[in-house]
Amino acid sequence: MSRPLTALLTALLIPTAQAALSVGAAAPDFTTEAAVGGQPFKFRLADALKKGPVVLYFYPKAFTSGCTVEAHQFAEATDKFAAVGATVIGMSNDNIETLKKFSVEACRSKFAVAADAGGKVIKDYDVALKMVPGTMADRVSYLIGKDGKVAAVHASMNPDGHIDAMLKAAQALKK
Repeated sequence: MSRPLTALLTALLIPTAQAALSVGAAAPDFTTEAAVGGQPFKFRLADALKKGPVVLYFYPKAFTSGCTVEAHQFAEATDKFAAVGATVIGMSNDNIETLKKFSVEACRSKFAVAADAGGKVIKDYDVALKMVPGTMADRVSYLIGKDGKVAAVHASMNPDGHIDAMLKAAQALKK
């Protein structure tokens, strides 16, 4: 197979995450159902931002391999995010019952995951997975500053790298 054809096939078959909001953009506010440690609650971005920056990471589907790996990595780093005043919340279009389990098993009761029923927040952040019609999220992480603006973005379908990128950005934002 020729090199250009191989490159084209690779580009078409391997999905890449693309962040819709750029650094400096206003992050859309939202309120949604969330769970931490299996306990449901209402999460309001505006309320969380009063306490400090928020790492909002979108992921495609709870209990899939990449999403579970990413949740484990965020769980392991939760104390580091807290040390710089940042709150972590994951978001997918999974229902709250699924996320109550995911918040315990994959997130290890360390941080909240939010249910985006109907994909409204996914649409507002324009992070819908292009390869799958509907409201499934792409893998995109945002650091949102206390001012409600995007301070950093990391977009990659590979779960590795999201935590380091967001932690470095949160540390820089604190300085």
